[in-house]
Amino acid sequence: MLWIKTVHILFVMSWMAGIFYLPRIIVHYVEGSAAGEDTRRLVIMAEKLFRFSSFMALLAIIPGLWLWLGYNISGNWMLVKLALVVILIAYQGQSFYYIRQMQTGQIIHSSLYFRFFNESALIIVIPILIMVVIKPF
Repeated sequence: MLWIKTVHILFVMSWMAGIFYLPRIIVHYVEGSAAGEDTRRLVIMAEKLFRFSSFMALLAIIPGLWLWLGYNISGNWMLVKLALVVILIAYQGQSFYYIRQMQTGQIIHSSLYFRFFNESALIIVIPILIMVVIKPF
């Protein structure tokens, strides 16, 4: 079980690296576009980082499900954690939507919006950590 938990944590960390950095690329894209700079490289970076972090998410979910179902981990804390993970997956999907906008040059939000979008992932991750470590209920 400890090996499965280790693999799960490794892939979650990799997924979170992508989730936290992808909106920063979008911020640089918006600011660079506004300044008339060449932003094509940022679009490519965002696409590649999204693919990487999505793959890491999948690799994190597989051992996570193994831990949850295989070892019968239960409790209300787990239900809250799973709900928050679903929200993180939706966050990843929203990031994909913004990358599609970057590809067509139609970003409709400001860099300030994307700075807040970037920080909102942390607001989702902190309660997940609390649920996993403290198990408050």
